[in-house]
Amino acid sequence: MEIIAIPVPRPKLSSQSRIGARLPDFIMLMKPRVMALAVFTAVVGLMIAPGRLDPLLGTTAILAIAAGAGAAGVLNMWYDADIDALMRRTATRPIPRNKVSRREALAFGLTLGTSAVALLAFVLNVTAATLLASAILFYVVIYTVWLKRSTSQNIVIGGIAGAFPPVIGWAAATGEIALEPFILFLIIFLWTPPHFWALSLNRADEYARAGIPMLPVVAGTTATTRQILIYSILLLPISMLPCALGFADLLFGTAAVTCGAILVALAFQLHRSKGTDRRSAQRLFAFSILYLFVLFAALLLSNIGNRWSSTIHAQSNFTSWSQAETPVGPLDNVGNSISLNVDEI
Repeated sequence: MEIIAIPVPRPKLSSQSRIGARLPDFIMLMKPRVMALAVFTAVVGLMIAPGRLDPLLGTTAILAIAAGAGAAGVLNMWYDADIDALMRRTATRPIPRNKVSRREALAFGLTLGTSAVALLAFVLNVTAATLLASAILFYVVIYTVWLKRSTSQNIVIGGIAGAFPPVIGWAAATGEIALEPFILFLIIFLWTPPHFWALSLNRADEYARAGIPMLPVVAGTTATTRQILIYSILLLPISMLPCALGFADLLFGTAAVTCGAILVALAFQLHRSKGTDRRSAQRLFAFSILYLFVLFAALLLSNIGNRWSSTIHAQSNFTSWSQAETPVGPLDNVGNSISLNVDEI
């Protein structure tokens, strides 16, 4: 008996299924781990700002900042697709693996970034939206397109973009830029070189192959570890400024001194090995992530504690006033009214 094979067509995936299958690739383009740390610092900037922001507006601000940070990551991967394919650390990204085309990445990044800035401008304020747009443009145009492939100081200058989030969070809550978020900006700015150079020490051969003039490639490992130590030492006193300026308490001060001392010790250990100890570089890189998280978490907790204490104190004053003897004359009423208003101010 002759057997006839009948071809059975493969079931076609629906458009929703295709989108669902590719969603992880588009999320990966946004650099979610980098984005998460940036968003956390923005949340801290927003939460410690004076005044009270409506929870819905606060959530909207954080979503817009997250989308903006994600858009910067997408556009970075779009432009760097050629060198990403040459490096082991980045070769598994969606564009080198042909999971997402460069055209799709460009369209996604532009749409995401524009929407994030517009949302922040219309729902919150123009100041925060301008800062978010500036951060995206700085990261994509100044760092990715220009600095990354032209100078060994790419991380130092490019770190400005990564230091923006707490300033954007503060501006979203207040509509202004103040000294406090600038100090947070400065902490992240000084933290970025040790953090990223520690990573690049163990990837110097990959950067060299891709033609990226990272500091270990251009100046060597000894010079790089020396710069890491210098920035780590500079970061320690700067991290204490929130306490000196009165917008952080002992909890933050303890975290800043402890974590800062550990960071300097790890940087000194790495410098003593002249960059030859790969584990020392890995330890410093891993701890630097923990350092920034602990520092900003302590700042958030110290401010929440201060606000809670202020709320209890205000409620206690109000209770004492309400239980006091009611004044008799009209002039006494006016005097007490003025006194209460001054306390509120």
